Amino acid sequence: MSSESDTSDSVADGTPDDHGTLYVVGIGPGLPDHMTAKAKRVIESADVVIASSLYQEFLRDDGTLPSKEAVNDDGFATRDDGFEQEIVRSTMGRQIELARAAFDYVREGKDVAHVSGGDPSVYGKSDLIFKMAEEEGATDVPIEIVPGLTAALGGAANVGAPLCNDFCTISLSDKWRGWDEIEEKLRAAAISDFVIVLYNCWRNYEKAVEIVREERTDDAYVAIVNDAGREDAGRNGESQFITSLGEAADHDDKVSGMGTSLIIGNHETDTWRNDDRTYLVTPRGGRDVDDF
Repeated sequence: MSSESDTSDSVADGTPDDHGTLYVVGIGPGLPDHMTAKAKRVIESADVVIASSLYQEFLRDDGTLPSKEAVNDDGFATRDDGFEQEIVRSTMGRQIELARAAFDYVREGKDVAHVSGGDPSVYGKSDLIFKMAEEEGATDVPIEIVPGLTAALGGAANVGAPLCNDFCTISLSDKWRGWDEIEEKLRAAAISDFVIVLYNCWRNYEKAVEIVREERTDDAYVAIVNDAGREDAGRNGESQFITSLGEAADHDDKVSGMGTSLIIGNHETDTWRNDDRTYLVTPRGGRDVDDF
């Protein structure tokens, strides 16, 4: 990427007045209750919306996107207020092509909402957009990131308050990096007593658990969370299950795919139960009530 001095020089002339803006929009789990007001507003007002079929379905739930029936064969839909939007379907295999297309739309004066699940900067699409902008010399394209609720936060809320002390996230996807690097990060996080949130648990989650077990006691608490915030609308349905580190790898039936996160507690993480259910809580530095 460009140096700081290069960056300041490249924006000295400002964006051309006839350009739109490329918004990379995080929609959290995707359902209306967990999407920010800004994300909803940007999607509703964008000239072009780029989103996967699943996210389009979520966004139609409360009218953030027009109904499927309102979209014509060319991908255009007219909203109730008469505003016309182009709805573009994205897939994993078209990300580079769609980034280029987004730049072209912006240069035509259109605002583009490029939709990402969760938060676009937490294992999302933000980095690809910037990498493509560098590759394509798209310094004239304004880019704005609209944050969203990531799985670590949504999953933590579902099980209580496990992230109230220092925590980290680690992706188990080895698509772009070797397992040796992932193992090194897992071990360092375990030794440092971080609460650890694992993403992409459908890849090697049992292996990751065994590595953490080498540095952390088997009675450490673990939450297995699926499709946090998606209720029954996700691929496998929203659920949460609390177990121990020693037994976590035995519950592969609870790990249902890309929507699964594991929250591995540290030595202070404990359970608390009321008349409703059991919660997972990590105190902030072990303080008691008087410390507040």
